[in-house]
Amino acid sequence: MNQNLQYIQSLINHINKDVTLDEAGIEKLSSILVFKDLNKKEFLIEPGQTANTMNFIAQGCMRSYYLDENAQEHTLQLGIEEWWINDLYSYLSRKKSRMYVQALEKTTLVQLPRIVLETLFIEVPEISNFFRLKIQSAYVAVQERVIDSMSDDAYERYISFRKTYRDIEQRVPQYIIASYLGVTPEFLSYLRKKHS
Repeated sequence: MNQNLQYIQSLINHINKDVTLDEAGIEKLSSILVFKDLNKKEFLIEPGQTANTMNFIAQGCMRSYYLDENAQEHTLQLGIEEWWINDLYSYLSRKKSRMYVQALEKTTLVQLPRIVLETLFIEVPEISNFFRLKIQSAYVAVQERVIDSMSDDAYERYISFRKTYRDIEQRVPQYIIASYLGVTPEFLSYLRKKHS
């Protein structure tokens, strides 16, 4: 099977976990898809750009992060195969991004361009329903993360990270995990020892 066809099938299987696409819906969805390859450390989005696609990770590993006024990195999201990654704020608000979205490994994305996706929402209501569910769960995850960062200690955040990102920890450099947890790499090393 052609690699792109495998990626399309992976996306369809992923969508069908939440909604059921019929053959006509699958055909319309397949006709708008764009494939994008990124090399390790290459950026999908940088500050000043506007997010114009929904991005399904078909192969690889990515992260989104921003830099504070001291040029300190703060990782907001990590993603591997069958996860979505984006600057959702920029995508939904049409405002310029303040974030970086970067490949941590050689990555292939299946992209749904915003302009044609809006039309697809009308033509295939199941796709609209799918993204409504995804955006709702993203909102819930962000709120949980904010509350956890204010109420949980670093060790509890690390345990929660391991549960949520079970398949990611070995693929991501320690300094990025530390920036996701809001701790130094040295302190993360201490938390790992404590956990083992």
